[in-house]
Amino acid sequence: MGNGDKGNLVLSFACEGETFEIALSEAGAPRTAAKLLAALPARVDLHCAKIAGNHILWHAPFVEALEAAADVMTMGPGAFIYWPERQFLELIFGELQAETASVTVLGRMRGDVAPLRRIGERVAGGQGHRVVWADITIGGEDGRSEPATQTRASAPLRALTEKRLALWAGAPPEVDALMRRRGPMLPAGPLLMAESEARKLHEILWLALGESDTDPGAALAAVLALRGAASRLAGFCGLHDAGDTFLGAAAYLESVPADARHVIEELILYAGRLAGWLDLRIPWRAVNEAVLEAHAEWPAEES
Repeated sequence: MGNGDKGNLVLSFACEGETFEIALSEAGAPRTAAKLLAALPARVDLHCAKIAGNHILWHAPFVEALEAAADVMTMGPGAFIYWPERQFLELIFGELQAETASVTVLGRMRGDVAPLRRIGERVAGGQGHRVVWADITIGGEDGRSEPATQTRASAPLRALTEKRLALWAGAPPEVDALMRRRGPMLPAGPLLMAESEARKLHEILWLALGESDTDPGAALAAVLALRGAASRLAGFCGLHDAGDTFLGAAAYLESVPADARHVIEELILYAGRLAGWLDLRIPWRAVNEAVLEAHAEWPAEES
Protein backbone atom coordinates (compact mmCIF):
# COMPACT_ATOMS: atom_id res chain seq x y z
CA MET A 1 0.00 0.00 0.00
CA GLY A 2 1.10 3.48 -0.78
CA ASN A 3 0.57 6.36 1.61
CA GLY A 4 -0.28 9.83 0.46
CA ASP A 5 -0.07 13.23 2.05
CA LYS A 6 -1.25 13.60 5.66
CA GLY A 7 -1.52 9.84 6.10
CA ASN A 8 -4.20 9.27 3.45
CA LEU A 9 -4.11 6.12 1.40
CA VAL A 10 -3.69 6.74 -2.30
CA LEU A 11 -5.86 4.96 -4.84
CA SER A 12 -4.76 4.55 -8.43
CA PHE A 13 -7.46 5.04 -11.09
CA ALA A 14 -6.22 3.89 -14.51
CA CYS A 15 -8.35 4.46 -17.60
CA GLU A 16 -7.85 5.02 -21.34
CA GLY A 17 -4.07 5.34 -21.00
CA GLU A 18 -4.30 7.83 -18.11
CA THR A 19 -3.57 7.16 -14.45
CA PHE A 20 -4.95 9.37 -11.69
CA GLU A 21 -4.17 9.43 -7.99
CA ILE A 22 -6.99 9.76 -5.46
CA ALA A 23 -6.21 10.66 -1.87
CA LEU A 24 -8.67 8.63 0.18
CA SER A 25 -9.99 10.28 3.33
CA GLU A 26 -10.60 7.30 5.59
CA ALA A 27 -11.16 9.39 8.71
CA GLY A 28 -14.06 11.30 7.16
CA ALA A 29 -16.04 8.20 6.18
CA PRO A 30 -14.49 5.17 7.91
CA ARG A 31 -17.30 2.67 7.26
CA THR A 32 -17.60 3.46 3.55
CA ALA A 33 -13.84 3.65 3.06
CA ALA A 34 -13.38 0.24 4.72
CA LYS A 35 -15.91 -1.39 2.38
CA LEU A 36 -14.37 0.31 -0.64
CA LEU A 37 -10.88 -0.89 0.27
CA ALA A 38 -12.16 -4.43 0.86
CA ALA A 39 -13.47 -4.47 -2.74
CA LEU A 40 -10.14 -3.41 -4.28
CA PRO A 41 -8.41 -3.98 -6.58
CA ALA A 42 -11.27 -3.89 -9.09
CA ARG A 43 -12.02 -3.44 -12.77
CA VAL A 44 -15.12 -1.30 -13.28
CA ASP A 45 -17.29 -0.22 -16.18
CA LEU A 46 -17.83 3.54 -16.36
CA HIS A 47 -21.17 5.25 -16.91
CA CYS A 48 -22.11 8.78 -17.91
CA ALA A 49 -24.08 11.12 -15.69
CA LYS A 50 -27.70 11.61 -16.75
CA ILE A 51 -28.73 14.82 -14.96
CA ALA A 52 -26.02 16.57 -12.97
CA GLY A 53 -23.36 16.09 -15.65
CA ASN A 54 -19.58 16.51 -15.41
CA HIS A 55 -18.84 13.33 -13.52
CA ILE A 56 -18.19 9.70 -14.28
CA LEU A 57 -19.61 6.95 -12.15
CA TRP A 58 -19.52 3.22 -11.52
CA HIS A 59 -21.50 0.85 -9.32
CA ALA A 60 -20.31 0.18 -5.79
CA PRO A 61 -20.17 -3.56 -4.91
CA PHE A 62 -21.29 -2.84 -1.34
CA VAL A 63 -24.17 -1.36 0.63
CA GLU A 64 -23.45 1.39 3.15
CA ALA A 65 -25.61 4.17 4.55
CA LEU A 66 -24.84 7.86 4.14
CA GLU A 67 -21.84 8.91 6.22
CA ALA A 68 -20.82 12.48 7.12
CA ALA A 69 -23.42 13.83 4.71
CA ALA A 70 -22.50 16.61 2.29
CA ASP A 71 -24.55 18.47 -0.32
CA VAL A 72 -23.60 17.15 -3.75
CA MET A 73 -23.77 20.69 -5.15
CA THR A 74 -20.86 21.72 -2.92
CA MET A 75 -18.58 19.11 -4.49
CA GLY A 76 -16.01 20.75 -6.74
CA PRO A 77 -13.94 19.25 -9.56
CA GLY A 78 -11.75 16.39 -8.37
CA ALA A 79 -14.08 15.24 -5.60
CA PHE A 80 -14.45 11.49 -5.08
CA ILE A 81 -17.86 10.63 -3.62
CA TYR A 82 -20.23 7.78 -2.79
CA TRP A 83 -23.94 8.29 -3.55
CA PRO A 84 -25.82 5.75 -1.41
CA GLU A 85 -29.33 5.92 -2.91
CA ARG A 86 -27.85 5.45 -6.39
CA GLN A 87 -25.12 3.08 -5.13
CA PHE A 88 -22.61 4.96 -7.26
CA LEU A 89 -18.97 5.84 -6.75
CA GLU A 90 -18.20 9.02 -8.67
CA LEU A 91 -15.37 11.29 -9.76
CA ILE A 92 -16.36 14.88 -10.53
CA PHE A 93 -14.51 16.84 -13.21
CA GLY A 94 -16.58 20.02 -13.51
CA GLU A 95 -19.44 22.07 -12.11
CA LEU A 96 -22.68 20.18 -11.59
CA GLN A 97 -26.14 21.12 -12.77
CA ALA A 98 -28.82 21.56 -10.13
CA GLU A 99 -29.63 18.33 -8.28
CA THR A 100 -30.72 17.70 -4.70
CA ALA A 101 -28.82 14.94 -2.92
CA SER A 102 -26.63 14.19 0.07
CA VAL A 103 -23.46 12.19 -0.56
CA THR A 104 -20.51 10.71 1.30
CA VAL A 105 -17.18 12.41 0.55
CA LEU A 106 -14.42 9.80 0.14
CA GLY A 107 -11.47 11.86 -1.03
CA ARG A 108 -10.05 14.01 -3.78
CA MET A 109 -8.22 13.42 -7.01
CA ARG A 110 -4.77 14.94 -7.29
CA GLY A 111 -3.57 16.99 -10.21
CA ASP A 112 -5.23 18.36 -13.31
CA VAL A 113 -8.82 17.26 -13.97
CA ALA A 114 -8.62 18.03 -17.72
CA PRO A 115 -7.64 14.43 -18.68
CA LEU A 116 -10.52 13.13 -16.55
CA ARG A 117 -12.89 15.50 -18.37
CA ARG A 118 -11.73 14.07 -21.70
CA ILE A 119 -12.43 10.55 -20.42
CA GLY A 120 -15.85 11.71 -19.25
CA GLU A 121 -16.60 12.95 -22.76
CA ARG A 122 -15.58 9.59 -24.21
CA VAL A 123 -17.83 7.79 -21.75
CA ALA A 124 -20.81 10.02 -22.53
CA GLY A 125 -20.26 9.95 -26.29
CA GLY A 126 -19.54 6.25 -26.46
CA GLN A 127 -22.12 4.87 -24.05
CA GLY A 128 -24.30 2.37 -25.84
CA HIS A 129 -21.56 1.84 -28.43
CA ARG A 130 -18.64 0.64 -26.30
CA VAL A 131 -17.68 0.13 -22.68
CA VAL A 132 -14.99 2.26 -21.07
CA TRP A 133 -13.20 0.30 -18.33
CA ALA A 134 -11.08 1.52 -15.44
CA ASP A 135 -8.78 -0.31 -13.02
CA ILE A 136 -8.76 0.85 -9.41
CA THR A 137 -5.99 -0.26 -7.10
CA ILE A 138 -4.52 0.64 -3.73
CA GLY A 139 -1.14 2.24 -4.08
CA GLY A 140 -0.45 0.59 -7.42
CA GLU A 141 -1.46 -2.99 -6.57
CA ASP A 142 -2.35 -5.20 -9.52
CA GLY A 143 -5.12 -7.72 -10.10
CA ARG A 144 -8.84 -7.61 -9.67
CA SER A 145 -11.35 -8.81 -7.14
CA GLU A 146 -14.99 -9.75 -6.87
CA PRO A 147 -17.47 -8.60 -4.24
CA ALA A 148 -17.03 -10.66 -1.10
CA THR A 149 -19.37 -13.59 -0.61
CA GLN A 150 -21.60 -13.24 2.43
CA THR A 151 -22.29 -16.51 4.25
CA ARG A 152 -25.89 -16.81 5.44
CA ALA A 153 -27.60 -19.56 7.39
CA SER A 154 -30.59 -20.15 5.14
CA ALA A 155 -30.49 -21.82 1.74
CA PRO A 156 -32.63 -19.10 0.06
CA LEU A 157 -30.23 -16.40 1.21
CA ARG A 158 -27.23 -18.37 -0.01
CA ALA A 159 -28.95 -18.85 -3.37
CA LEU A 160 -29.69 -15.13 -3.60
CA THR A 161 -26.05 -14.33 -2.83
CA GLU A 162 -24.94 -16.71 -5.59
CA LYS A 163 -27.28 -14.99 -8.07
CA ARG A 164 -25.91 -11.60 -7.06
CA LEU A 165 -22.30 -12.72 -7.48
CA ALA A 166 -23.04 -14.23 -10.89
CA LEU A 167 -24.66 -10.99 -12.02
CA TRP A 168 -21.66 -8.95 -10.87
CA ALA A 169 -19.30 -11.31 -12.70
CA GLY A 170 -20.81 -10.53 -16.10
CA ALA A 171 -23.85 -9.37 -18.02
CA PRO A 172 -26.69 -11.91 -17.96
CA PRO A 173 -27.34 -13.68 -21.28
CA GLU A 174 -30.96 -12.52 -21.30
CA VAL A 175 -29.81 -8.90 -21.66
CA ASP A 176 -28.04 -9.84 -24.89
CA ALA A 177 -31.15 -11.78 -25.91
CA LEU A 178 -33.22 -8.64 -25.36
CA MET A 179 -30.90 -6.71 -27.68
CA ARG A 180 -31.48 -9.28 -30.42
CA ARG A 181 -35.26 -8.90 -30.35
CA ARG A 182 -36.86 -6.98 -33.25
CA GLY A 183 -40.24 -5.33 -33.62
CA PRO A 184 -41.95 -1.90 -33.63
CA MET A 185 -40.59 -1.08 -30.16
CA LEU A 186 -37.77 -3.62 -30.02
CA PRO A 187 -35.23 -3.57 -28.60
CA ALA A 188 -35.39 0.07 -27.48
CA GLY A 189 -38.74 -0.03 -25.67
CA PRO A 190 -38.02 -2.98 -23.38
CA LEU A 191 -34.40 -1.87 -22.90
CA LEU A 192 -35.37 1.59 -21.65
CA MET A 193 -38.25 0.21 -19.61
CA ALA A 194 -36.09 -2.48 -18.02
CA GLU A 195 -33.37 -0.03 -17.01
CA SER A 196 -35.99 2.27 -15.51
CA GLU A 197 -37.75 -0.56 -13.63
CA ALA A 198 -34.50 -1.92 -12.21
CA ARG A 199 -33.39 1.54 -11.10
CA LYS A 200 -36.78 2.36 -9.57
CA LEU A 201 -36.77 -0.95 -7.68
CA HIS A 202 -33.24 -0.22 -6.50
CA GLU A 203 -34.31 3.11 -5.02
CA ILE A 204 -37.41 1.65 -3.33
CA LEU A 205 -35.28 -1.07 -1.78
CA TRP A 206 -32.93 1.58 -0.39
CA LEU A 207 -35.90 3.25 1.29
CA ALA A 208 -37.10 -0.09 2.65
CA LEU A 209 -33.62 -0.89 3.98
CA GLY A 210 -33.57 2.32 5.99
CA GLU A 211 -36.80 1.29 7.74
CA SER A 212 -36.28 -2.47 7.92
CA ASP A 213 -34.97 -2.54 11.51
CA THR A 214 -37.82 -0.51 13.01
CA ASP A 215 -40.86 -0.77 10.74
CA PRO A 216 -42.41 -4.19 10.00
CA GLY A 217 -44.13 -2.59 7.00
CA ALA A 218 -40.78 -2.10 5.24
CA ALA A 219 -40.63 -5.77 4.25
CA LEU A 220 -44.17 -5.60 2.83
CA ALA A 221 -43.27 -2.49 0.82
CA ALA A 222 -40.26 -4.34 -0.59
CA VAL A 223 -42.44 -7.36 -1.45
CA LEU A 224 -44.90 -5.23 -3.40
CA ALA A 225 -42.09 -3.43 -5.24
CA LEU A 226 -40.44 -6.74 -6.11
CA ARG A 227 -43.66 -8.18 -7.49
CA GLY A 228 -44.34 -5.10 -9.58
CA ALA A 229 -40.82 -5.03 -11.02
CA ALA A 230 -40.86 -8.77 -11.72
CA SER A 231 -44.10 -8.45 -13.66
CA ARG A 232 -42.74 -5.71 -15.89
CA LEU A 233 -39.22 -7.10 -16.30
CA ALA A 234 -40.34 -10.63 -17.17
CA GLY A 235 -43.68 -9.96 -18.84
CA PHE A 236 -42.76 -7.00 -21.02
CA CYS A 237 -38.98 -6.93 -21.15
CA GLY A 238 -38.30 -10.65 -21.36
CA LEU A 239 -35.89 -10.70 -18.40
CA HIS A 240 -37.29 -13.88 -16.90
CA ASP A 241 -34.30 -14.80 -14.72
CA ALA A 242 -34.40 -11.39 -13.06
CA GLY A 243 -38.17 -11.66 -12.64
CA ASP A 244 -37.87 -15.10 -11.04
CA THR A 245 -35.15 -13.82 -8.72
CA PHE A 246 -37.32 -10.96 -7.51
CA LEU A 247 -40.41 -13.14 -7.09
CA GLY A 248 -38.43 -15.73 -5.15
CA ALA A 249 -37.00 -13.05 -2.88
CA ALA A 250 -40.47 -11.58 -2.34
CA ALA A 251 -41.81 -14.96 -1.25
CA TYR A 252 -38.90 -15.40 1.15
CA LEU A 253 -39.42 -11.93 2.64
CA GLU A 254 -43.05 -12.79 3.31
CA SER A 255 -42.20 -16.08 5.01
CA VAL A 256 -39.12 -14.92 6.96
CA PRO A 257 -39.51 -11.17 7.65
CA ALA A 258 -36.77 -11.38 10.32
CA ASP A 259 -34.22 -11.69 7.49
CA ALA A 260 -35.46 -8.51 5.80
CA ARG A 261 -32.25 -6.52 6.16
CA HIS A 262 -30.03 -9.26 4.73
CA VAL A 263 -32.42 -10.00 1.87
CA ILE A 264 -32.88 -6.34 0.95
CA GLU A 265 -29.13 -5.71 0.98
CA GLU A 266 -28.61 -8.54 -1.48
CA LEU A 267 -31.46 -7.27 -3.66
CA ILE A 268 -30.03 -3.74 -3.70
CA LEU A 269 -26.77 -5.11 -5.07
CA TYR A 270 -28.62 -7.28 -7.60
CA ALA A 271 -31.03 -4.60 -8.84
CA GLY A 272 -28.33 -1.94 -9.07
CA ARG A 273 -26.00 -4.17 -11.08
CA LEU A 274 -28.83 -5.25 -13.39
CA ALA A 275 -29.63 -1.60 -14.06
CA GLY A 276 -25.94 -1.03 -14.79
CA TRP A 277 -25.71 -3.77 -17.41
CA LEU A 278 -28.81 -2.36 -19.12
CA ASP A 279 -27.56 1.22 -18.89
CA LEU A 280 -24.37 0.34 -20.77
CA ARG A 281 -26.46 -0.59 -23.81
CA ILE A 282 -28.37 2.70 -24.01
CA PRO A 283 -26.81 5.38 -26.27
CA TRP A 284 -28.10 8.20 -24.10
CA ARG A 285 -26.68 11.03 -26.17
CA ALA A 286 -28.29 9.75 -29.37
CA VAL A 287 -31.58 9.15 -27.54
CA ASN A 288 -31.55 12.70 -26.23
CA GLU A 289 -30.77 14.16 -29.63
CA ALA A 290 -33.54 12.11 -31.26
CA VAL A 291 -36.10 13.35 -28.72
CA LEU A 292 -35.02 16.98 -29.21
CA GLU A 293 -35.17 16.63 -32.97
CA ALA A 294 -38.67 15.15 -32.82
CA HIS A 295 -39.81 17.78 -30.34
CA ALA A 296 -38.59 20.57 -32.63
CA GLU A 297 -41.01 19.26 -35.28
CA TRP A 298 -43.90 18.97 -32.86
CA PRO A 299 -46.85 21.15 -33.98
CA ALA A 300 -47.55 24.19 -31.85
CA GLU A 301 -50.69 23.95 -29.72
CA GLU A 302 -53.67 25.73 -31.18
CA SER A 303 -54.92 28.62 -29.13
